[in-house]
Amino acid sequence: MIHQNTLSQTLEELKEKGYVHDFNLLENELESKALNRKFDPDTFIVHDVYRFEGMSNPDDSSVIYAVETDEGIKGTLVDSYGTYGGFLSEEMVDKLQFDRT
Repeated sequence: MIHQNTLSQTLEELKEKGYVHDFNLLENELESKALNRKFDPDTFIVHDVYRFEGMSNPDDSSVIYAVETDEGIKGTLVDSYGTYGGFLSEEMVDKLQFDRT
């Protein structure tokens, strides 16, 4: 989905909905540095995805994933769209795949 708000506005809206943690994308898992925790693909779900296309360059596209762990920890993952190229495990690609339609 292409979102009408800016990336920062969307992040703020998601924080208001309880998505307060920041996740980082690793090869086989998500990481929360603030919580000093890592989450395997089978321990989280992606509730929603927001795409942002670069104004002048389509290569400047970003994606926000609204994520919740099986423990109820909610946060966001911000990533550049389409930059995975061999970096992620197949399981992580499958977990994030629905965004690529």
